[in-house]
Amino acid sequence: MKKTSVKVLLFALLLTTLASVSAYAEEYKFKVTNSTKTVITKILVSEDGQKYGFFDIGKGIKPGQTVELVWDKSTNNEACKQHVKAVYADGSESEPAMFDFCESDVALEFND
Repeated sequence: MKKTSVKVLLFALLLTTLASVSAYAEEYKFKVTNSTKTVITKILVSEDGQKYGFFDIGKGIKPGQTVELVWDKSTNNEACKQHVKAVYADGSESEPAMFDFCESDVALEFND
């Protein structure tokens, strides 16, 4: 009886782990590198290049820093190709650039 309980518990833990890995694998994530001399305070994204939403990046991305961001699941039905731009601490914005976030290992770098 004790061996059966342990096997059932181990099986349940395995299923939970696999479910977590599967859910994580479905997340769309990408890296952002700030190669400027100014803190990035927002990352803006837009399907149409007109109406922008933003990522919560906390206090910002410091110069020289690379962070990994994950799309919110609510955006899963949006197009893969998105316009992206950065907003800096001084209020200026980078030029928007188009990225395909369905590709693997997407990496954005903002330069001066």
